[in-house]
Amino acid sequence: MNDKRITLQQAAEIIKDGASLTFSGFTIWRRPMAIVCELIRQQRRNLHLIEVQGGPHTEFLVGAGCVDIWESCWVGHELYGKYGANLSRKVGAKEIIVEDYSHAEMMFRFAAGASGAPYAATQTSLGTDIHNPAYDMLGLAGKRDGQRIAKHKYVFSDDPFYGAGAQVLVPAAKVDIAVMCVQQVGEEGTVRVNGQYYSDPEAARTADLTIVMAEEIVPEEYLRRNADQNTIASFEVDHIVECPFGAHPTGMFGRYDVDGAFLKDFYARTRSQEGFDAFAKEWIHGLDNLSYLEKLGWGRMLNLKANTALNYSTSVKRGQ
Repeated sequence: MNDKRITLQQAAEIIKDGASLTFSGFTIWRRPMAIVCELIRQQRRNLHLIEVQGGPHTEFLVGAGCVDIWESCWVGHELYGKYGANLSRKVGAKEIIVEDYSHAEMMFRFAAGASGAPYAATQTSLGTDIHNPAYDMLGLAGKRDGQRIAKHKYVFSDDPFYGAGAQVLVPAAKVDIAVMCVQQVGEEGTVRVNGQYYSDPEAARTADLTIVMAEEIVPEEYLRRNADQNTIASFEVDHIVECPFGAHPTGMFGRYDVDGAFLKDFYARTRSQEGFDAFAKEWIHGLDNLSYLEKLGWGRMLNLKANTALNYSTSVKRGQ
């Protein structure tokens, strides 16, 4: 058995400048924030993010100047910050290319990539301005090489099989590295996600290389007892990292809640580049993951800790 264990720092070192990345989770849940912060510390540049939808991890990387291209449909912090202020600021300053697809189209792109198909056919978003050629931003920037980036954003075709009318052909996602954050990973790489697994299986199968950061590494024998509960097979995982609380400030179902106060503070403070830089100086630079958790304080983390019967924290005040 190959030893797949690496450190947080090694995981970030694998991700080189210019790499295309996708991520586990959904909006403010199960985002690989510890690796994201390490990428910022290592001053990674020219990253190309391709994701079904964005979240705090996107905002961290974009605010830090790590990202050149973002392909997705939405970014934000849900009720803790409605939209991605850092991405919005970078778009306004023409410092980043945003390629806009619908949520469903992004999911179809990953489903195609995961199955080895070159594209998916759908009627999603027909008749909308998403398909306006004037908004083919990668095409306008001369980035469509037909290799890692598709020659066309869309191709339109009529259904040749059942006469269902106009179809949109969307290119499969092609991703260098998937960065995952989960509850458990086996010693050989088998992944078990508790709760919703979102588009994690498609992300892992689409990427050329998959890094899994888990709350804990467990024996493969344990995961084989109830193999139907596993999410991603070991052969689809290249590297594993053990990192408790690695998703903070996003949540980990059954382990800890979203840190809403932290996200609200981040959103409020990073509407300007100066605000982001001050935030990064306080919470990212000069720290490692352990010192980050110590700075947060164990009282705060215990408050977020989920009740194992209910799968959410009974200490967090809600509805206020």
